[in-house]
Amino acid sequence: MVCLRCLMVVRYELEKLGLNCIAVEMGWAETGESISVEQTGKIRAALLNAGLELIEDKKIILIEKIKTIISEMVNYSDQPLKTNFSYYLSEALNLDYTYLANVFSEVQGSTIEHYIIMNKIRRVKELIRNKDLNLTEISWKLHYSSVAHLSTQFKKMTGVTPSQFKYIECNMPLAS
Repeated sequence: MVCLRCLMVVRYELEKLGLNCIAVEMGWAETGESISVEQTGKIRAALLNAGLELIEDKKIILIEKIKTIISEMVNYSDQPLKTNFSYYLSEALNLDYTYLANVFSEVQGSTIEHYIIMNKIRRVKELIRNKDLNLTEISWKLHYSSVAHLSTQFKKMTGVTPSQFKYIECNMPLAS
């Protein structure tokens, strides 16, 4: 689950099946009662019909929680973390960071750090396309230590500098 609409759909579908929905948050839901195998099947079908997926594998659930925290940090956090991200993630999930990093790498085939960088670069591209912020403001918004750091990381991941990307994206005529 990655958006508020998803949360609303999950709550609605659980309640429609007669389940007492205590809490629904990004990546999980809690009901007041045990869920039977038959109810699980109905939940799975209802979610699939809504374009969502019921995840039951504990490692996949953990990965989704990690991704949700990263997404919230990259897309919605204007305040820099007061600690490093590994400590923040470990505290948020109440698990050792080494364990989190190992599970993430095992399941995803890449590191948490690489996933964060990919998401930050995706967000930089969005912000460049929106034309609302200059590169210094984007760098600050995404908690880079400097514009140079952002530019180096951007070029390493995309093959072009942010300025080249902006020129390509904003000056290319649209194909008809």
